[in-house]
Amino acid sequence: MSATYDAPDRRNLLDHMRQGVIGKPLDRPEGPLKVTGRAPYAAEYDLPRCAEGVLVGARVSNGRVTAIHRDEVSAMPGVLGVFADPAMLRRPAQGGAGKAPAQDVTQVDYKGQPVALVVAETFEQATAAAKALRIDYEDSSDSAHFDPDAAGVEPPKKPTDLGDLEAAMRDAPHHVDLIFRTEGHASAAMEPHAAIAAWDGGELTLHGSFQMVAYNVPELAASLGVDPARVRIVSPYVGGGFGSKLGISHDAVAAAVAARELGRPVRVVLTRQQVFESVIRRSETRQRLRLACDETGRLVGLGHEARVSNLPDEKFAEPVTQATKFLYAGDNRRLAVQVTRVARLTAGSVRAPGEAVGMQALEAAMDELAETAGIDPIALRKRNLPDKAPGEGIPFSSRTLVEALDRGAAAFGWDRRHARPCQTREGEWWIGMGVASAARVNMLAPAEARVRLHPDGRVEVESDQTDIGTGSYAILGQIAAEMLGSPIDRVTVALGDSRLPPGAGSGGSFGAASTGSAVLRACEAIRAELSSRLGVAAEELTLQDGLARGGNRSDTLVGLLGGDMLEETGRIEPGRTGKDYSQATYGAFFCEVAVNAFTAETRIRRMTGAFGFGRVLNAKTARSQCLGGMVWGIGSALTEALQFDLRDGHLVNHDLAGYHVPVHRDVPALDVILLEERDAVASPLQAKGVGELGICGAAGAVANAIYNACGVRPYRFPMTPDTLLDQMPDPF
Repeated sequence: MSATYDAPDRRNLLDHMRQGVIGKPLDRPEGPLKVTGRAPYAAEYDLPRCAEGVLVGARVSNGRVTAIHRDEVSAMPGVLGVFADPAMLRRPAQGGAGKAPAQDVTQVDYKGQPVALVVAETFEQATAAAKALRIDYEDSSDSAHFDPDAAGVEPPKKPTDLGDLEAAMRDAPHHVDLIFRTEGHASAAMEPHAAIAAWDGGELTLHGSFQMVAYNVPELAASLGVDPARVRIVSPYVGGGFGSKLGISHDAVAAAVAARELGRPVRVVLTRQQVFESVIRRSETRQRLRLACDETGRLVGLGHEARVSNLPDEKFAEPVTQATKFLYAGDNRRLAVQVTRVARLTAGSVRAPGEAVGMQALEAAMDELAETAGIDPIALRKRNLPDKAPGEGIPFSSRTLVEALDRGAAAFGWDRRHARPCQTREGEWWIGMGVASAARVNMLAPAEARVRLHPDGRVEVESDQTDIGTGSYAILGQIAAEMLGSPIDRVTVALGDSRLPPGAGSGGSFGAASTGSAVLRACEAIRAELSSRLGVAAEELTLQDGLARGGNRSDTLVGLLGGDMLEETGRIEPGRTGKDYSQATYGAFFCEVAVNAFTAETRIRRMTGAFGFGRVLNAKTARSQCLGGMVWGIGSALTEALQFDLRDGHLVNHDLAGYHVPVHRDVPALDVILLEERDAVASPLQAKGVGELGICGAAGAVANAIYNACGVRPYRFPMTPDTLLDQMPDPF
């Protein structure tokens, strides 16, 4: 069977298996290790003679390093060296590039950019020396470098222009023309970036916290100028990533450089402040939404133009209009993203890049259009679903948006909503409801996985696929158990080691479906051998609890194996299905809020999400991902914002005390509805990604609920009380 996925696999193999574990809400097999502290994270490996490194960040926001006064700290207790190797000072790779971006390594692009590493016998000694290290700079900072509103704007690359949007806006009976702003986000993963590097001759082993091991190896090798075959990355447990660990960061290269020079292992762990200041951020955005519809509520014009920012020469631009491209109809369209160049840390992929911030603005604008046209917000959305992908003319692989809206509305009690705002008040709180669609592009990525069926019936699954808290260990084990008829406790899964077959990695919501498809194909090959040994056709073979049956024949797996071990490596690569169909996951959010009539404080009272993403591989881990996305959506709506000082460009709230992620009191009980479907176009598993869908549009539902509660339309996210207060109705 070809590895390239060129045609939909409609056999629905997993529906014909008998083990009964696929889709079930099984616990994570590594869970006990994690909750008891026995799962080693990147910084926790105990290597003999391991030295400790602390990075030093630039104290200017734009300029050049002119001198590093190493001698002044070299005599301090325990100090082993001060390093400023060009390799370790490059910007973090964004994952998949195979190399770190080239740059003048004496150039300082943003405040906090790592410019040196101090290594000592202990962490305390290294910290003291790092604080004492004196570095001279040529400071060329200018306030124009810091403010996206003041910086120059580059022309958009590959804008979408169809029809005549200006005429549609002018002639339509109903239209809105709105400006939304969203603040930047930090990934704020629980585990900070960390690495331990050890060389054995010319061979490097690096324990790190990474999402994409197969890509991180060549990135790290390119930075160090060594053959990728001499680099091994070990990353079995990752304490969250959300995009910040897609590529290598300063800690990994710095540890490797210092370890090579010192001839002993070196550990580098970023402080929380360094993570915020130097890894990646989600760009702030300024978005213009123009929507026009006819008397029946059908869109005739759709415009979505965004401005985002990044450092000079960085290619990444937050793809704000990614879902707008396919979600709603409208013949006259303009979609465009422009980039400004600012002296802020690198902007890159943060959970659901594009849709996370673009969808919330689009969905808020759709609600305003619904009110202008006098149409129910759900009816407006359903009325404008295109038959084919606009501008491309290709069919959708599947689309569960109508079902998500209908089932979510029924479960939430949408029929109790008042269409007009300011209709419900409880004491000093205005109460309102809001809705928003959810959508996220779906992708299949190249992946390999090895499966072994041992003579005693045990099953092993191996891939360098990572688990960043998403459930990869559970899901890949369930696929193998289902395909090979093995009890789940007889399946072991090894992940996160670059010596294993290259999986898809954890990013873009494609890990489970892609690497899972590779596991499926490896198991298919093993099943073919087993059916041959039993003397039946492959489609007749049934495997369950270690027993093989087919036709009128049966045997135990152990008997069929006869002391042999069967080993196969499965492969999957994207093919024509990714080009011939528009693939996405869909859902809907329903939210009820209370807005204080006197202070404009917003509290989430309840929230429901209904999501369709193909086959559910594990109901517990899938629900967990949806819950996590919804919580982040609440943060995006109400609390999360990177704040830069426009006088000198430094990040003001560079820790979890100042960057406000939602905590328990901010989040009510959330309701998640999983819409089981089969999408054979998406993957041989009929599964799509779920990791990012839960955030896409969630903040828009909150914004719409705020308006329904108190009559204030928010145009800036997060919607903190100060953004609403001066527009609030008379509380008395």
